[in-house]
Amino acid sequence: MNWIAVASADHVRLGRGVGFMQVCHGKAGPLRRIRPGEVVAYYSPTVEFRGRERCQAFTALGMVRNRDPYEADMGNGFRPFRRDVDWFDGSESPIAPLLDQLDFTRGRKNWGYQLRFGLFSVSDGDILRIAEAMGVALPGPFKDDFRQKS
Repeated sequence: MNWIAVASADHVRLGRGVGFMQVCHGKAGPLRRIRPGEVVAYYSPTVEFRGRERCQAFTALGMVRNRDPYEADMGNGFRPFRRDVDWFDGSESPIAPLLDQLDFTRGRKNWGYQLRFGLFSVSDGDILRIAEAMGVALPGPFKDDFRQKS
C-alpha cells in the first residue's frame, strides 16, 4: 500500500531532516495503518503551519522503516507519535500539473477534499507519477511489482 500524508511544508522539512513522519496532529492510530516498506508522499497545502501562503506541492517521498510508531516529547506536554522514514532525495513538485494524471484527483472538481483527512492510501500508479514529478527513482522491486500488477 502507498500513502499520501498531509502537513505544512515547514513541518515536513523538519521530519525529513531528522528521518520521521507525523500525521493528524501526532495521533498514533493513523500511523499504525502504515507498514514497513510502504511508500509515503507528503502533500503540503501551505508553507507554514497555520499560515496562509499556499504551497500546494508534494514535499517529500520516502519508505517507512521497520519500527513501530513511537512517542516523541516536544515539550509542554505535547507527545506526538511518529514513524521513522527513509526519505528519498527529490525536488518538491507542485500538484497542479498532476491533477489530470493522479487517480485520486483526476476528474474531481473538489480534489482537495480527501486531503482533509491527513492520511489516505493511493495507487501504485499515483506514487510512481509523484515520484517521477519529484525526480525520485523508486527502488527496482517497487517498480517491478507495479509492472506485474498492470
